[in-house]
Amino acid sequence: MSTFDLSGYLSRNRKLVDEALINVFHELDSQRELVQAMTHSLMAGGKRVRPALALATAQALGADPLIALPASCAIEMIHTYSLIHDDLPGMDDDDLRRGVPTCHKQFSEATAILAGDGLLTHAFHILAAPGSCFKVFPGAESRLILIEKISAAAGINGMVEGQMLDMQAEKNPEDLPSDKSEALAHLKKIHRHKTGAMIEVSVAAGAISAGADPEALNALGTYAQNIGLAFQVMDDILNVEGDPKVMGKAVGTDALHDKMTFPAILGLEGSKDFSKQLVAHALEALDGYKEKEFKEKSEPLRAIAGYIINRNR
Repeated sequence: MSTFDLSGYLSRNRKLVDEALINVFHELDSQRELVQAMTHSLMAGGKRVRPALALATAQALGADPLIALPASCAIEMIHTYSLIHDDLPGMDDDDLRRGVPTCHKQFSEATAILAGDGLLTHAFHILAAPGSCFKVFPGAESRLILIEKISAAAGINGMVEGQMLDMQAEKNPEDLPSDKSEALAHLKKIHRHKTGAMIEVSVAAGAISAGADPEALNALGTYAQNIGLAFQVMDDILNVEGDPKVMGKAVGTDALHDKMTFPAILGLEGSKDFSKQLVAHALEALDGYKEKEFKEKSEPLRAIAGYIINRNR
């Protein structure tokens, strides 16, 4: 039985990422409303799972985890931008995120849109020119690959497309497949784009930053694809039975909007079983990579996979 202290590990990495993000924004004028809106959402807390995955992946491959810190911060900025826009009245129209008022509630709808735009674009700025904010960072060639991979994951063939598919599913439920297997396949497609793409690229970013070989990239890619989908399955479960005080956001909203979710298709227990199967496949992928010392160094990745389906927020 593992004695790995995941809570302590995540706490240390959260502090590391938060300090790095503060350093990034230290260069900007905090009196500007735009900067205040960006930091309001970015520094409101959050699990920082995506940065933790990038750092843990670099560590598993025997590199200094700090080599993945620029990509970790960029990914968290992009993730926060997506949350700001997802909460807008034209999207999910939420009032609470990470236990504080959503950006458009704290400021204004227009400011929230621009804050999201600012986080997205500044993320790529720090990847392109990390020298002023980070002491350790990948070389120029690796950073160019990171920009390519992260922009693809966040863009029109990744997260943005997933958001579009999800919105269309909610607005036009009559167009959704009625057959259970077809509906499940469509839902997987939505969330492999909407949620999975950024989780997958978090793992890839850690690997690329560490100079991973193709075999490692393949094993880690399979791991990431499975935990990315498991993450969304668990989000759907928590929207049914989570505690809003713990989660920092409303629950029951999926049923209220009659959204296509895993519990709606598979049932609550079926969804829990499915998430466990996904994590089992993820761990099998890590076991398939036989590089010496990888098993010991990849313990954080294994623990994060378990955390994803046992979390309460």
